[in-house]
Amino acid sequence: MLSHTVIQPPPISLSLSISPFKIKEAMLRASHLPPIANPALGALRVSLFSCLSLSSPSSRLKVSKFAPFRTLIPPAFGPSSPHRSLLSLERVVPLRGLPCPKGTASFSAGSNSGGGREILVQHLLVKEDKLLVDLQHRILGGEDLSDLAVEYSVCPSKEEGGMLGWVRKGQMVPEFEEAAFNAPLNKVVRCKTKFGWHLLQVLSEREESVLQDIQPDELHAKMQDPNFLEEAQLIDVREPEEVSQASLPGFQVLPLRQFGNWGPEIDTKLDSQKDTYVLCHHGMRSLQVAKWLQTQGFQRVFNVAGGIHAYALKADQSIPTY
Repeated sequence: MLSHTVIQPPPISLSLSISPFKIKEAMLRASHLPPIANPALGALRVSLFSCLSLSSPSSRLKVSKFAPFRTLIPPAFGPSSPHRSLLSLERVVPLRGLPCPKGTASFSAGSNSGGGREILVQHLLVKEDKLLVDLQHRILGGEDLSDLAVEYSVCPSKEEGGMLGWVRKGQMVPEFEEAAFNAPLNKVVRCKTKFGWHLLQVLSEREESVLQDIQPDELHAKMQDPNFLEEAQLIDVREPEEVSQASLPGFQVLPLRQFGNWGPEIDTKLDSQKDTYVLCHHGMRSLQVAKWLQTQGFQRVFNVAGGIHAYALKADQSIPTY
């Protein structure tokens, strides 16, 4: 267990050789990942980001060497994109369009367990232990962690007030995970990772969401029930020219290349409490979108394994292949 204190400075001084430029560079996102259903963490369980690919699914992989967590967030659409704050990889939009929550902060060691739950976390990262202690005192004096993150944090999440978003066990480096999942709600705790000193605050928690594959024949059987089409949400993330060649009834078309249009409005288009099924050509783009939907608070998300191609071969041969 970590010991989280307020007044006493950490026993050792922090000396990092990572420059701010290298830190920012290390937060670069992966423009595409191979299947994500069972992602493998690195040896140090350091952040490995997957994000929506806006190009053909060629295998390009960039591994993040920084940040305490691994999660799926849509990419930025260029430095000048008006949606950058919503869509950039290192920034997470708080669930369901809520503003970054602000809790009354105090410091505590905490003793909660993290089994079967997800937590909404914000943090700041600094290199110097003296600055860390000063910021702790300022928070105890009434200042907000998110405001201090904007001014002092060296993590790119500072642009969103240090918001990391919803995370669950297995997504963060061990030191950060232990501190976060043992922190009572709204209590600011301190921990050290290979990246530096963190002040983190858990703002909310919820039951862990579900994301899994569904086989084409299973989906086909469900679609024979009229109630299924009324109760479930069906999303096709292929491009319009693909949908014109082959499609399934009841699927709403949200092309991945148009993510900048529909992504920020996902709250108004879909219900996060309904079972959501995501389809593409071969199951790769849909899996990426499914992972993103999970980060946005969708509780039960299903990726159609193999996409419409597998559906045409295994479940309904009347569907054309292309």
